[in-house]
Amino acid sequence: MKMLVLGAGLQGSACAYDLLHHPEVSEVLLADKAVDHLPSFLAPFVGGKLKPMTLDVTDATATQQAMHGVKAVMCAVPYYFNVRMTEAAIAAGAHFCDLGGNTEIVFQQKTLDGQARAAGVTVIPDCGLAPGMVNILAQLGISRCDTVQSVQIFVGGLPQRPEPPLNYQVVYSLEGVLDYYTTLSWVIRDGKRHQVKALSEREPVLFSQLGELEAFHTAGGLSTIGFRYEGKIPTMEYKTLRYPGHAHIMEAVRELGLLDLGVIDVKGTKVVPRDVAIACMAPRLNKPDGRDLVAMRVIVSGAKAGKPVTHTFEMVDRFDEKTHITSMERTTGFSLAITGLMQALGRISPAGVHTSDECMPGEAYVAELAKRGINISESVS
Repeated sequence: MKMLVLGAGLQGSACAYDLLHHPEVSEVLLADKAVDHLPSFLAPFVGGKLKPMTLDVTDATATQQAMHGVKAVMCAVPYYFNVRMTEAAIAAGAHFCDLGGNTEIVFQQKTLDGQARAAGVTVIPDCGLAPGMVNILAQLGISRCDTVQSVQIFVGGLPQRPEPPLNYQVVYSLEGVLDYYTTLSWVIRDGKRHQVKALSEREPVLFSQLGELEAFHTAGGLSTIGFRYEGKIPTMEYKTLRYPGHAHIMEAVRELGLLDLGVIDVKGTKVVPRDVAIACMAPRLNKPDGRDLVAMRVIVSGAKAGKPVTHTFEMVDRFDEKTHITSMERTTGFSLAITGLMQALGRISPAGVHTSDECMPGEAYVAELAKRGINISESVS
């Protein structure tokens, strides 16, 4: 079967790499505006199953043509293209999944449910790490309880060797990170949705392999699962993990206005503070030779057969020294590939638009991750 990956950046390239190893995939089209600087781990496949193609997704006609004849489309371009890409995939009769990350966009995709059902295809937004993997695990824990009192999600991409002052390295878009640090975060408390400030309510979280990390609110991770369970689960929240002290520094940077998006005058030149901040920080936070890791914990507490029960899912994944694929690429890009493969193989039903936590078979998904060396442990107490 023929598969199309939109976006040849970090996550799209990792997604393509995973697809290329599946025996039922005959061809992988990897499309982007420029495909002349693909990562080295894809080089052995160029000219074989991998077909890089130049494509500008703002060109509706060319995008539609690229989608015809493919079994599934995996979208790793910026989230603001996702509605248009969804519409194009439905028109082409191809299954579609994306990395999501913007809840309002997901709700717009939901309005296309009737069209997807009529076309006999599945559309699954939010298929990366967070939202994505953590939401699927949260739903798996929820399904194993008769009643649920709380869902707590903790996840973060971190350097294996942290360097001050931020003890952080860029593992995906710095622009995206700063969006999450400056946007209000949805939580459920007393069964109702509330918004809290990003970087707030910091708390220590201990991992046996890593020691103490800090957790704090950021936007985007819960996505639509918070809306689904409003009034049904008393407490639900998502927090990002970093090394201790990171959030305090970034909160100060934000409160000083250095992450603002409004235009200001600096000695006669109009500038956007966040653009300046990114220009200053990105060279210092991009570590080409840095090794990353992803830490994740999902805790679902409730009751089963009248007794209290807590399901805890945990993962610490690390940079792959053999392929040089980062942990963030593995946990995000591979997750997208797994979703697309399940759709193409008919393992997701019925047709229509469903978020990953609504339709992904949790146990099968965890098993697929394990095949790729991404191991999630589950403990029950």
